[in-house]
Amino acid sequence: MRRPFNAMFNQNAFKLGLFSPNCSGGMAVTTVPERWDASWENNLALAKLADDTGIEFLLPIARWTGYGGDTDFQGDSLETITWAAGLLAHTQRLSVFATAHASFLHPLMAAKQFATIDHLSGGRFGLNIVCGWNQPEYQMFGLELPSDHATRYRYGQEWWDIIRQTWQTELPFDWDGEFFQLKNARCRPQPVARSLPPLMNAGSSREGREFAARNCDFLFTVMINPETGREDVRHIREVAAQQYQRALEVFTTTYVVCRPTRREAEEYHHHYAVECADTAGVERLMELQGMYAQSFPQEMIDALRVQFAGGHGVYPLIGDPDFIAEEISRIHAAGFAGATLAFVNYLTELPYFAEEVLPRLVSRGLRIA
Repeated sequence: MRRPFNAMFNQNAFKLGLFSPNCSGGMAVTTVPERWDASWENNLALAKLADDTGIEFLLPIARWTGYGGDTDFQGDSLETITWAAGLLAHTQRLSVFATAHASFLHPLMAAKQFATIDHLSGGRFGLNIVCGWNQPEYQMFGLELPSDHATRYRYGQEWWDIIRQTWQTELPFDWDGEFFQLKNARCRPQPVARSLPPLMNAGSSREGREFAARNCDFLFTVMINPETGREDVRHIREVAAQQYQRALEVFTTTYVVCRPTRREAEEYHHHYAVECADTAGVERLMELQGMYAQSFPQEMIDALRVQFAGGHGVYPLIGDPDFIAEEISRIHAAGFAGATLAFVNYLTELPYFAEEVLPRLVSRGLRIA
């Protein structure tokens, strides 16, 4: 059942969320002094601002160790499950996701935590499942990162199957699987209204997309541009509908530099992402995400370096309010149902975006006033 009381299922044609405010630096790998400070006080103020402006959701990154460099990008981060609980307790309409590494959290413990937060928030909780990719974090936990995607996603599938069964089954059950063996498993209370919270997964691999098609309401995928994204969306939704008889919405992720003029936006982007980039942090991030494969030409790597400094390598929205609204319209026209936003400083930049860009999206029919 799609929850009418959760903002992820409201009537806006194009949903908007804020990505990674729980991590120091947010998504910008930069040394500028105004870069994001992910303190609890800032996150709480941002959640209330997002609640007031009609943003649908907050989505955190579950980060356990930083990327080094001058700023140790994302080295300070608020743990996402307790973060979500705290923010949901202080907001009224906003949906807040917890991002959970399946390998770091036992499914029965997770089921109880998530159900508790769901009741605390009146059903505004959401879950983002991570099946694993960052080897240094696995080493930090004393775990071995499986080298193949298939094993990671089999583990994630069994983890989620157990949670879902505890939420949908009245009687305790035994479980004898590939990764878990359980006796008399159960979870009380179950989530609000005997329904599942909105579920998302971020993935670009075949296994990641199939996991989302089989299980999730929303898939987040990186978009190179709206034109190539159109075919991605078509294929992803086709797999969900034909193989699993499910409706899957596809979201992408962006970073935003919005200023009164396009020149101002481009100049600020150059300032923080080129002149003041945290170069060592960018190099480490690109290395971990495999951006130095021989299949990438040097000119592409150089362009990606700026994009990674600007916003973790995701799609840039850089310009005046009219340009930003037009770009979001292009993303929507390609079939995407929503996008996350990130700013160098969320608190100082979101008000201008809300004041100038959101009304333009309303006039284009993408959102309701």
